[in-house]
Amino acid sequence: MIANIQLLDIIKTSIVAGEKIIEVYQSDFAVENKEDNSPLTLADKKSHQTIVEYLTQNYEEIPIISEEGAVVPYDVRRDWEYYWLIDPLDGTKEFVKRNGEFTVNIALIHNGYPVLGVIYAPVLDVIYFAKKGLGSFKLAGSKSIDQIDEATLLANAEKLPNVKNEVVSVIGSRSHMSDETKEYIEEVKARYGEVAFTSAGSSLKLCYVAEGKADVYPRFAPTMEWDTAAGQAIIEQSGGLVLEAQTSKRVRYNKENLLNPSFIAEKLGFELYR
Repeated sequence: MIANIQLLDIIKTSIVAGEKIIEVYQSDFAVENKEDNSPLTLADKKSHQTIVEYLTQNYEEIPIISEEGAVVPYDVRRDWEYYWLIDPLDGTKEFVKRNGEFTVNIALIHNGYPVLGVIYAPVLDVIYFAKKGLGSFKLAGSKSIDQIDEATLLANAEKLPNVKNEVVSVIGSRSHMSDETKEYIEEVKARYGEVAFTSAGSSLKLCYVAEGKADVYPRFAPTMEWDTAAGQAIIEQSGGLVLEAQTSKRVRYNKENLLNPSFIAEKLGFELYR
């Protein structure tokens, strides 16, 4: 199945969805509140529609879960072998703040684990992508995408990871810093000495770990499966790990409850502090 997925076309779809988001971003948009009080904008809806239309037309046999889509009962999805897991606009709070740190996330899940991930940051115009067996990559600038094939894409993209940090770098959420995360950072400092801390919004934190800009991303505040799936694919295909904080097991998807456990994401070669 995964061999038939056209990675370049998934990337192009994420860029089109990003363009729809930017149209709203540059306007005087309204903000709604969902049942869980998280923000929702027209950009979320337009991105969702763009991605779902493409996936439905081209991969009608693969079901879809999207943050902005209808709830799929567990009895319906529990035996899915493959499905798409989408966050049409990850980091809506960052979108509302207009700080540019939001992304389009598209992942393909196989038997509970991500095997393909695409993350596009429209304001930054940076694409991170990964496919099982292919590796993880970063491409700065989307303007030439329409004129190239997949081989040229891979030749022009930067293979991840490529950075070794002299000082241990911990990255955390810009909008969701918990006491447990602060305690974890203090424990890392006690073990490694000097520790650099940075913050970022959305799934960019996972991308920065895959890239090597950060060594580890501890997350003890709530996230949903669509928040992390694409980023987990990118980290894992770069050689890194995304593990449950309590069990050190690989973070799994398509659970009955789509809420993620607390997790630790680490780059290739970083010894996780447990």
